[in-house]
Amino acid sequence: MATAEAKLKSHAGVWSTVKPFVNGGASGMLATCVIQPIDMIKVRIQLGQGSALHVTKTMLAQEGFGSFYKGLSAGLLRQATYTTARLGPLGPMVEDRHVLSFLMVLTNKAIEANDGKPLPLVQKAFIGLTAGAIGASVGSPADLALIRMQADATLPLAQRRNYTNAFHALYRIVADEGVLALWKGAGPTVVRAMALNMGMLASYDQSVELFRDSLGFGEVSTVVGASAVSGFFASACSLPFDYVKTQIQKMQPDASGKYPYTGSLDCALKTLKSGGPFKFYTGFPVYCVRIAPHVMMTWIFLNQIQKIEKSVGL
Repeated sequence: MATAEAKLKSHAGVWSTVKPFVNGGASGMLATCVIQPIDMIKVRIQLGQGSALHVTKTMLAQEGFGSFYKGLSAGLLRQATYTTARLGPLGPMVEDRHVLSFLMVLTNKAIEANDGKPLPLVQKAFIGLTAGAIGASVGSPADLALIRMQADATLPLAQRRNYTNAFHALYRIVADEGVLALWKGAGPTVVRAMALNMGMLASYDQSVELFRDSLGFGEVSTVVGASAVSGFFASACSLPFDYVKTQIQKMQPDASGKYPYTGSLDCALKTLKSGGPFKFYTGFPVYCVRIAPHVMMTWIFLNQIQKIEKSVGL
């Protein structure tokens, strides 16, 4: 009897540890299934294929409806790694202010120093930066596969990689370019994720406090309103880094074997010189339409998953 109780307690302890990571990954993957077509259009715009309407018409006419979901396997793999890593430790922070691992120490010390009161915006931003860096480092290979699969149809036939799915892409990248190539563009990917998460996580938590505590909004209005604010700030903070990341990850060498950019900084400087600062915000309306709903749905799905788990006693 005692042994059975010990096993139940052990299983409960494992689930309580794993649960926030499962919730984070599941919410991100569900949101990706809805947003994938918009993400595809955003990437094509950044690669110079024209306006959102032109890209949509061209893809439908030349590649068919299924082309909007090209790279979905990589997108889901990215969320399974990236969102699990970034929202896993922070998902509980939204629910009950507990976090895991070193983030638990960091957040608990910050809350203790703040006399148990909600954390100030600066500290939330720092936790968001940390979560973004961890998540992006883990998810960078899947992100690389996603960008290449989405950009493949824009290349000349002789240069197309023709990856069939995310795992085939990862295998080919390792076989053709080496293991370290999986982290090509990881620098801008990490910086972009840090910027996105700083805007996303800090603004969400701050907005929840504003809508719920100061304005007296109900639960649904609070979640939707805070998610919308979070999505906008995530978009505005991260697009310049996303633009550089896309250029780095999709570039190919010319006939002499030379790449157009030597690195992220070189790409940023050349872009600034050729197109000015607003060049980094190419496709912002589409990017905002892609990022903001994804952020909103991620938070909403996460909130609903947590409610379902509570209702069934998990």
